[in-house]
Amino acid sequence: MKVTKMFSEFFESEKAGGLLLLFVTILSLSLANSPFQIEYIQFWTTNIGHHSITHWINDGLMAIFFLLIGLELEREIYHGELTSIKNAALPIFGAIGGMLVPAGLFLLFNFGTATQNGSGIPMATDIAFAIGILSLLGNRVPTSLKVFLTALAVMDDLGAIIVIAIFYTTTIAFVNLAIALGIFGILLILNRMKVYSLIPYLIGGVIMWYFMLNSGVHATITGVLLAFAIPFGDGKKKSSSYKLQHFLHKPVAFVILPLFAIANTCISIPSDWSEGLNQSNSLGIILGLVIGKPLGIWLLSFIGVSLGLCSLPKDLKWGSIIGAGMLGGIGFTMSIFITLLAFPGNEEVKVSSKIAIIIASFISGSIGFIWLKIILKEKAKKNKKHQK
Repeated sequence: MKVTKMFSEFFESEKAGGLLLLFVTILSLSLANSPFQIEYIQFWTTNIGHHSITHWINDGLMAIFFLLIGLELEREIYHGELTSIKNAALPIFGAIGGMLVPAGLFLLFNFGTATQNGSGIPMATDIAFAIGILSLLGNRVPTSLKVFLTALAVMDDLGAIIVIAIFYTTTIAFVNLAIALGIFGILLILNRMKVYSLIPYLIGGVIMWYFMLNSGVHATITGVLLAFAIPFGDGKKKSSSYKLQHFLHKPVAFVILPLFAIANTCISIPSDWSEGLNQSNSLGIILGLVIGKPLGIWLLSFIGVSLGLCSLPKDLKWGSIIGAGMLGGIGFTMSIFITLLAFPGNEEVKVSSKIAIIIASFISGSIGFIWLKIILKEKAKKNKKHQK
């Protein structure tokens, strides 16, 4: 399978970023439950300009993360692995199943309760962590599996963005929203006028972010809108989209996502933390990510292939799709992000949700790694026999 240079670069940066995320998460949890606990947690809640440091990271820096996701999605649609409808359809089906089934499992435990708003939590996949775990399997991983998991995770994040926009927006300030969308319209006009300089788009993006922040719609939506306003051109090195995407890879993977992980995992774990795992909210999150994700991804992918709506790459078997689904159960970044929106002001539920997310992500990553290691090892043996 032909793989674009930009995809390879994206995969490599996410791979290293995923391993860094693992390290900073362990570090943050350790500091939050150490003798420095009070000072450490207070630091992240320090107010700067009427907002905490954590809030600036979640609403500001994460908009840049979504900008990169939007640029990557645009590239894959126009100039990459998702150009072919058949190629694009499989991860789309997988992503839909990977969102609907986990949400359904969560609602099975929480429908009609105070925590039903958390149904979006197990719907997301953490790109950096999932790819980081997949990379540990080395060269035996087929390129088609890398593409499937990456595209699936990008689609999942896009789905999560839609969920945030529709279900986690409470009060809308329509004037601010209209101004934000008006700026987006102006940027689209600049695009059509073939204005290729990034400066007006970036300035417009910052202003659009400000008004979106004050509109009630989550400000990170700005990142995706801006991505599709920036000229794609021919998609080559001199294009505006390529330059920005290339520039953002490392800052996002090695600065923004680690900062998000550190700020949102400074959790003081209570002595009775295990009791919270029996609550319907925690059970819904864990079962949604650990069971719902692989089940949904495999089921919808299988239905799509059976109906002839998409095709399974020749070098992939259904066992590999199940393994990718298990890695899709690593929710972490996006799941924590949605937790903050789902339960504003309810610190107890937020803490128990984060603990459930961390546990579910650890289980999903572990079983996914073991499963794929066995599957790919057996495949390698069969290939050697055929060669003989």
